[in-house]
Amino acid sequence: MMISNVKGEFSHITGSVEFDPANLAVCRVEATIDASTVSTREPDRDRHLKSRDFFDVNRYPTITFRSTKVVSAGKDRYEVAGDLTIHGVTRSVTLHVEAVTPEIKDPDGMLRRGASATTRIERKDFGLTWNAVLESGGFVVGEDVDVTIDVELVRKAE
Repeated sequence: MMISNVKGEFSHITGSVEFDPANLAVCRVEATIDASTVSTREPDRDRHLKSRDFFDVNRYPTITFRSTKVVSAGKDRYEVAGDLTIHGVTRSVTLHVEAVTPEIKDPDGMLRRGASATTRIERKDFGLTWNAVLESGGFVVGEDVDVTIDVELVRKAE
């Protein structure tokens, strides 16, 4: 309500990452999010977010990201440019990736590393235009959406 930040998350995400810090030209990121799994821990708000006013999950069941370029932004930091599709609208965005951890071998012999990424989007750029005027002035929904991604990458040891 443009008063405080509302945090939400998606519980069903699939994707793949090809990551070679020595050869960023071969790096690729793809992700698909089941938009119907949005949760803000408030059922009425979640139903509204799934409705035609926002994600319209019946017509647009997924949110997707496909990288187009990965560049170094310093030690263990990267800029991942790509195409984000929400509500049937595709726009270019840049994910600011930080804190890429060194790869470690887990007890099952799998290799793991973690990373965090952020970006900010304007919801109206993706056709998410619903809003309502508050009695005291201002609007119910802010224009900017901060996106945070925390991911663990897993691969089989060679």
